[in-house]
Amino acid sequence: MTHAEEWKVGVYLTEEDGITKARAVLANGKTQMVGRGKARCNPQDVEIPAIGDELAASRAMRDLAGQLMHAADRDLAAVGAVPDLPRTAYGWPDDAGRAR
Repeated sequence: MTHAEEWKVGVYLTEEDGITKARAVLANGKTQMVGRGKARCNPQDVEIPAIGDELAASRAMRDLAGQLMHAADRDLAAVGAVPDLPRTAYGWPDDAGRAR
């Protein structure tokens, strides 16, 4: 079975009073998901807007990716498949197997 689709994600950034906010919007024609992220400039740091943009955008995309994974897990469960157990992301695992 051959299948091809194109999904586009738009990332929208706003900055006000040292806080950069981002929205990552996925609209594939069937559903729409929105990931959100923000970054705050420490008042003692030099303000470099590009860094705030990168942090806020990456956090919004990470939020969106998590939503997609949860949707896939729900869809797998609905057809009787068992989703993979969560894996340790980064760092040393604690006693429960979660990254610290």
